[in-house]
Amino acid sequence: MLQTVIVASLIGGLMGLLGHVKKKGRMEKPRMTKRFIYLGFWEDIAMGTTASILLVLSTEPSSSFQLVVLSIIAGYSGEAVLRSFDFVRQQQDSIEQPVKDNERQAK
Repeated sequence: MLQTVIVASLIGGLMGLLGHVKKKGRMEKPRMTKRFIYLGFWEDIAMGTTASILLVLSTEPSSSFQLVVLSIIAGYSGEAVLRSFDFVRQQQDSIEQPVKDNERQAK
């Protein structure tokens, strides 16, 4: 399991870096402004790594080929994958909320 997470994080980070270069056209270095710290390419590496780990842990790939493919997809589209996880969580919360309200009214 640990090997799976390590491989997923490495591939996801590399694909996040490649996605950053494709999106921006170059590697942007981290910089500080008066109010904000812009992480540059490190931000996309972190997004790709996180998305890849979350996707691999949630799907539990059965072969190394599936692991590599899922890591590539998640790493390259890291921000979209993380948004989809947030969307799923919001949907589950909205489904559970009326049930909790009904239970409170029944008491």
